[in-house]
Amino acid sequence: MRIAVINKKKCKAPKDCDYVCIRFCPRVRAGDETIVIDADKKAIINEKLCIGCGICVKKCPFEAITVVNLPDELDKKKVHQYSKNGFRIYNFPVPKKEHVVGLLGENGIGKTTAFRMLSGEIKPNLGNYEGAADEKKIFEFFRGTETQSFLEELYRNSLKFAMKSQYVDLIPKMFKGKVIDLLEKVDERKELNEVAEKLEIKNILQRDISQISGGELQRVAIAATLLKKADVIFFDEPSSYLDIRQRLKVSQIIRGVSEEQKSKYTMVVEHDLVMLDYMTDLIHLLYGEAGAFGIVSQPYVSRNAINSYLSGKIKEENIIFRYDPIKFELKGPTASIEKFRLTDWPDIEVKLGEFKLKINKGAIYQKEIIGIIGPNGIGKTSFVKVLAGEIKSELKQELKVSYKPQYIKVDEELTVREYLSKNCEEFGKDWFLLQVMRPLGINKLLKQKIGSLSGGELQSVAITACLGKNADLYLIDEPSAHLDVNKRVEVARLIRRIIKERDCAGLIVDHDVMLVDYVSEKLIVFNGTPAVNGVSNGPFEMRKGMNLFLKDMGITMRRDKVTKRPRINKHGSVMDKEQKQAGEYYYYE
Repeated sequence: MRIAVINKKKCKAPKDCDYVCIRFCPRVRAGDETIVIDADKKAIINEKLCIGCGICVKKCPFEAITVVNLPDELDKKKVHQYSKNGFRIYNFPVPKKEHVVGLLGENGIGKTTAFRMLSGEIKPNLGNYEGAADEKKIFEFFRGTETQSFLEELYRNSLKFAMKSQYVDLIPKMFKGKVIDLLEKVDERKELNEVAEKLEIKNILQRDISQISGGELQRVAIAATLLKKADVIFFDEPSSYLDIRQRLKVSQIIRGVSEEQKSKYTMVVEHDLVMLDYMTDLIHLLYGEAGAFGIVSQPYVSRNAINSYLSGKIKEENIIFRYDPIKFELKGPTASIEKFRLTDWPDIEVKLGEFKLKINKGAIYQKEIIGIIGPNGIGKTSFVKVLAGEIKSELKQELKVSYKPQYIKVDEELTVREYLSKNCEEFGKDWFLLQVMRPLGINKLLKQKIGSLSGGELQSVAITACLGKNADLYLIDEPSAHLDVNKRVEVARLIRRIIKERDCAGLIVDHDVMLVDYVSEKLIVFNGTPAVNGVSNGPFEMRKGMNLFLKDMGITMRRDKVTKRPRINKHGSVMDKEQKQAGEYYYYE
């Protein structure tokens, strides 16, 4: 079975393209109507006539065409297709009462489509893109499965839905007024005070919605979702903008929804694997080709699903979707004495308005990567800005620094190519294209304007520009923001590779524990009172640093026996109690 997908947003015909795909198609030249022009003046590929030569894919100047060969038996599992050459999804995720079910996969692979079908916003057309399938055919398609029972309940209009969207930054554009006004408007359960206290937002209830931070917006959005009377609750990327302590709190609340109200269906999309593992019981993996097709796996126990995702293999379904497994390692003390000290900094005190930052002295060595962790509003970004020279202090920095800020502000009228050519010294070199741009998908964005990029695409461009400068010290603030799991792993690998291959070093600020654990050799731990004062401690060896941080948070983490990835222990579990008694909050062996 061959599928051909044309991304209509990327396709610039007929204005900026004279149908290169048609001109070079060998079957068209032979007289077949393999590619024709549709009523909207876009090209359409006849999948039955297409021979899969790939010439149109390579020749398309805007990389708008994807042609893929799939097993014939998969066609019987097609649940939905958007158009003639549109995105299609195979199989279906199954909500389960009394369970939190997760969806794990890269962006553009069908998670949103699955949510739209589960909510009844769109009905599965079973591949008939010219008209929706009737309910009788849908029930026959899913006969004998849990999906059939769920859809029958859904189509009887007996299910109420609540969804926490991933785009929380749009809330101020859609609602004007105070936070409490928004929450009172949606408080069907009459539990505003209890939910606000759990999510620690009582202190912002009287503030205008346009004046709160991204992390506060996220918690307000979660509160609004929890306050609705709903049978099915969807949480789309609930950890974005939150620090590690807040992520843990939200994960516990989401678990509590399922445990306390056993009649509910709860589903989550999350790219922080530590939190996804902690909050879910079962996970569906989604794989395929972004923007072309997605395949939904069977549900697996969360631990096994994440381990399969990291390995790139689903043994139970005889599927390999990635050939390069992601491996973690136990990190002992590093021999910093044998390395060349790249730079150090003295004790520094900085006052930023009412906020006071105390930086304890430290040093970083060549080919060393230091992770920086701590709550929001505690001074991590300010510390990095001091090292970058953006905040004036007594530090005299003589190194060449490359800095990727937390909030990315660039000229939106520039194309990606124009931006990188101005801000990236390695742009245009073969090694940079192969090792950095292609893994992050930047080569496909070069002709797009910065202002048209998604949050994840803009993040990837900023990271590319940062790594493309010849520097002694790379300062990268929250590289995981807006990125899916695949991109986070690629970014972590790129950071490690570039810093190990050059005589340089890196400081990485992030709230994704797995990314920090994967990329770092040492840790700087921040504590203090958010928005009042912050103190940097370290650098420490990983074990000591994480023990200090986790003890302060009151949680313990263990290593998965198979993948060695970090996992959070359930509070009060046998392992949690043993580790706390031993004083080992991390790396328990």
